[in-house]
Amino acid sequence: TRDLIQPLTITSGKDYNTKFGNFKHTDFIGVPYGSKVPARTSSSGGAARGFVIVLRPTPELWTLALPHRTQILYLADIAFITSWLGIKRGSRVVEAGTGSGSFSHSVTRTVGSTGKLYSFEFHEARFLKAKDEFQRHGMADIVTLQHRNVCKEGFGLIDEVNAVFLDLPAPWDAIASAKEALKKDRVSRICCFSPCIEQVLRTVTALNEHGFTEITTYETLLRPIEVFQTPSLLSVSTLSEKLKESERKREDKRLRQIEANKRALNQNGDGAGKKRKRDEAEPEVGVTTEETGNAGEGDAELKRLKTDADGMDVDDVAVPLAVTEEPSSSSTLTTSTPGNKNAKREESSSLTKINISKALPEVRGHTSYLTFAVLVPYKSLQSSTTPTAGSAVADETIKEEPIQSATSSNGEN
Repeated sequence: TRDLIQPLTITSGKDYNTKFGNFKHTDFIGVPYGSKVPARTSSSGGAARGFVIVLRPTPELWTLALPHRTQILYLADIAFITSWLGIKRGSRVVEAGTGSGSFSHSVTRTVGSTGKLYSFEFHEARFLKAKDEFQRHGMADIVTLQHRNVCKEGFGLIDEVNAVFLDLPAPWDAIASAKEALKKDRVSRICCFSPCIEQVLRTVTALNEHGFTEITTYETLLRPIEVFQTPSLLSVSTLSEKLKESERKREDKRLRQIEANKRALNQNGDGAGKKRKRDEAEPEVGVTTEETGNAGEGDAELKRLKTDADGMDVDDVAVPLAVTEEPSSSSTLTTSTPGNKNAKREESSSLTKINISKALPEVRGHTSYLTFAVLVPYKSLQSSTTPTAGSAVADETIKEEPIQSATSSNGEN
């Protein structure tokens, strides 16, 4: 199912046993991604009905299937962080708090072979497991993993990276080291992932003290919406016509049944007369009076009437008297013409479908707050500006609008 995703390393000769059945690893070798592989036997040993779908491994699937060692980041937060930090192919990124490696896999795919991810984990057991995973997943050339407490020892990087992501219990203690690691010749960005608003307040204070600007905090919430198609609603007049047509068809069917019953009664009446003559010619022993014979004939006739009219309502029996003079009407109504078929076909094709959206009632709640900030290279802009007579005014202009002031100074020169 979509909620049951299992990572599997294919090994020849091994079996994969689940509650849906038994699967041999050799059945997955050479199978295109997206294929459905049926089980050989069920878990109880009977006929197998289960199956698995072979999927191409991606960071998104790994996020859903990885073994949880810590709280992880999901796709909504990862996509937002990657976009806001401007991480792209060739970027150099610092990640403090490797954890379960969910964010690490996504960033590694984004930066590619020309980029670099510096990941730091202070917990030794998690560090060793993450190192083994990165090695098995072919990420060792892109990810540099270190066992270090960055809050006390720092990152050991100076003017090296474009972005910093902090997933720490006390991110404010690592803001100074993050500023050292960020490049100073261009705009650099930082993101702090904190579950509690008290952590956000202390982090914002530290960011302000170290010269970061454009400090913003976001909370990412998911609201899945189910979209499906349904036929457009019919008007009241159309529904009324359909009901009238249904009543006409029901009446036509009732009239046809009455005509068929009348014909059956007439045929049965002729047969009953012949039988009565035979009964009169050969009377039964003990039956001598004509009245008893007539009574028996009446009972037989009543039984035949009841049998022929079985399943009909009482109201239906009285109707044939009014329609016996128009037998052709029933035959006319039962005949289906090509025009009627074409009309039905056009009516069915005219029903257009409309899209309906419905928000799902159960959604994932709050995970953490995302605090973003920007480090603008003031010093590089000031050093590149040529001193003029109004240098004090120029410096003040640089602090407020760094990019426009640098352009205007170059234009004056």
